[in-house]
Amino acid sequence: MWFFNNKTDMGIDLGTATVLVYMKNKGIVLREPSVVAIDRNTNKVLAVGEAARQMIGRTPGNIIAIRPLRDGVISDYDITEKMFKYFIKKVFGKKRVYAPKIMTCIPSGATEIEKRAVIDAARNSGARSVYLIEEPLAAAIGAGVDISKAKGHMVVDIGGGTTDIAVISLGGIVVRHSIKVAGDNFDDAIIKFIRNKYKLMIGERTAESLKINIASAIKSSRNESMDVKGRNMITGLPHIIKINTEELRLALQDQIKLIAYAVHIVLEKTPPELAADILEEGILMTGGGALLDGLDIYLQKETKVKVTIANDAIACVAMGTGKVLDIFDKNYVEINENEVSLVK
Repeated sequence: MWFFNNKTDMGIDLGTATVLVYMKNKGIVLREPSVVAIDRNTNKVLAVGEAARQMIGRTPGNIIAIRPLRDGVISDYDITEKMFKYFIKKVFGKKRVYAPKIMTCIPSGATEIEKRAVIDAARNSGARSVYLIEEPLAAAIGAGVDISKAKGHMVVDIGGGTTDIAVISLGGIVVRHSIKVAGDNFDDAIIKFIRNKYKLMIGERTAESLKINIASAIKSSRNESMDVKGRNMITGLPHIIKINTEELRLALQDQIKLIAYAVHIVLEKTPPELAADILEEGILMTGGGALLDGLDIYLQKETKVKVTIANDAIACVAMGTGKVLDIFDKNYVEINENEVSLVK
């Protein structure tokens, strides 16, 4: 049975790689990988979140670890709904479950069908009402940017599945662009590079570890190496090699160039007055992908504009959805077909 209580309203960053939940007056209460382990024979959910992520690449034939969100949107509706229900129940624990008002984010390039899928999944998971906010807008709010004034702010939100770039002024998005190049593509590029150069097969988790620990977007930023274990494609046997930072920079350069090009596109479309504001204020980077070593320096060099990484970049979007919920009933929020924007 569901109960109503405004204190249980929550903001959710439904990310391709990670789900973060913000609760009113509590802050971030949940941060889990967006992975679900399913028994394909019974269609039963065996694990969700970190427990399911540990199973990726390590399960028997009847168990599959699924990431139901791809490129920032729902790719498996039924699994996403089950994941929603699990996380909502986990947040409430053993207390009686309230039907929350949910504010969740969407990529700025999401289609109407993709938006409807998110709304339906949340409602079927027990939400009494669901509202959507574009990721760059939520990221800016969560990073503490005052977007209510007639001043331009540029946000580059690099998540797991998409990079969302937007110029924001007067509580709304003036110019937007979204590309399906982000953290997951960095991992895929590392996997492909090692496979082609060393004929070694590695998994997603190994690639992610390499990205976090020794990868860099620029030359000479760091110079580290790491042992990599995998399966030799020629012999079929387990094998170990050593990878260094420079090799990973080469592996990632195509993906990084695509992000830089997308930023250029947005800057070219920005009205002159707002472009002047951005030159003064700089570009704000958020999302887990923004933490790739040297990426801020690379973008700064390419755009000739100061680039700053937000504090707690991974949580900015979730914090933003929560902050919008906090002012939801104070006439600062405008709603249009379940989508919200801020009004002065």
